[in-house]
Amino acid sequence: MNIVTDLASRAQAIVSAHTALALESHQDYELFRPLALIDKAPVAIETETADDIYQAAKMACLALDFIDADADCIAQAWQAQSLRTGYFDAQTWPTEPQDFGLRPLPRTDAFAICPHQLGLYAVLPDAAWVGRMARAGVPTVQLRFKSDDAHAIVQEVRAAVEAVRGTDALLFINDHWQTAIDAGAYGVHLGQEDLDSADLDAIRAAGLRLGLSSHGYAEMLRADHLSPSYIAMGAVFATTLKRMVTPPQGLARLKVYAQLLRNYSTVAIGGIDLARMPEVLARGVGSVGVVRALVAAAQPQLATAEFLDAFAAQVMAKACDSFPT
Repeated sequence: MNIVTDLASRAQAIVSAHTALALESHQDYELFRPLALIDKAPVAIETETADDIYQAAKMACLALDFIDADADCIAQAWQAQSLRTGYFDAQTWPTEPQDFGLRPLPRTDAFAICPHQLGLYAVLPDAAWVGRMARAGVPTVQLRFKSDDAHAIVQEVRAAVEAVRGTDALLFINDHWQTAIDAGAYGVHLGQEDLDSADLDAIRAAGLRLGLSSHGYAEMLRADHLSPSYIAMGAVFATTLKRMVTPPQGLARLKVYAQLLRNYSTVAIGGIDLARMPEVLARGVGSVGVVRALVAAAQPQLATAEFLDAFAAQVMAKACDSFPT
């Protein structure tokens, strides 16, 4: 078997074992079906074949419609996994933090910790909504207040901090990190586009928790490098709230993302409603971010109660499953 055919065969073996990870909108893995599959059993490797494993894994990941940066991360992890175990196994998707270069936790440079299970996480447009949801029992709330008026931002952040006072809700402020520090918020949430301009050292020194958005492997690894308090992953499903840089990632990808980040507090977000929440939680995340399903509900208080009841039921069911029979 020549090297080109061998690479393609390994790539096809990966694709055939993990077709669920392909995006529904783009099924390029059909490309590999005319090729003969290699044996599905693990294949012992030599060090000199490690680069071939990288090339085959990247070929497969691109066919599964991972963006180039993510395909590169997975391919490097597959190479590391194969060298660590001593064999190439097309059936085993890399999920070990060490194979992706993640440092062990806890870390001395980490941001302040937050609960591993943040529960229902409501993303809200103003301080009035923050107070409303905090009083309704939502455990984690985020103020996502959009304005070009600096004074209005300061007023809204301060009002949100006051709105959760006397409740058990943990308040994160989206984007406005300096105002969040000044107002004494619990934490800050930043998107990847904010990382170059935010003063992360100031946020850490102030003792605020830091949550970071991610939309795939490359962004998860960038987030991990900064040792945040939690990492959000999405969009899981299609959402009309904002223009996303990547297509919806789906439940299969969410599962392998959560497995990689299992030592972190994690939040799944994007198009999640009450009906979808149980299957999202079943993928191993500790929290579910909800936006429209609450603020656009005809009866927000009732919708909140339903979400909280469903979340509690899922947690209870998981706890029962962990007991031996």
